[in-house]
Amino acid sequence: MLPADMVGGVSAASKKDLEASNEALRKFVSQVDEVLRRLEGSAGNPTKVSAQTIRASSLSSGRADAFPEAHSLYTQYNSVHEQLTTLSKTLHLHIEAIGIAVKGAAHGYEKLEDDQRRRFWEIRAEILEIEKAASGQHSAKDESGMGA
Repeated sequence: MLPADMVGGVSAASKKDLEASNEALRKFVSQVDEVLRRLEGSAGNPTKVSAQTIRASSLSSGRADAFPEAHSLYTQYNSVHEQLTTLSKTLHLHIEAIGIAVKGAAHGYEKLEDDQRRRFWEIRAEILEIEKAASGQHSAKDESGMGA
């Protein structure tokens, strides 16, 4: 049984400590937005990261048997590049979701615009798909003996 001063599982005294001021939330949203702007303008932008690929023929004739070390380097580069692209994309998505969540915390979820609510759930679904794909890749690598 909950004590008499408990509201929604939180005591009245603790509830006051959990409430964030609009000023603090606005400042945090501003900081999140700034981080997102910087990421979009940097070399860490998901589009810029994904564009930095190389062809197998850049290191050798493209044949694995002609220069196996070059082929191995190419394979490792592509693996790391794919992981960095995924990391950049998920970081971008998480920062965007945090911005929406903080706005919802400041004004209430029901006061968010429909587009923001929809975008929040789209981001969540996209992140889950990325994580699902990544865990499948890790499982395949582990089964082949090439995992970390």
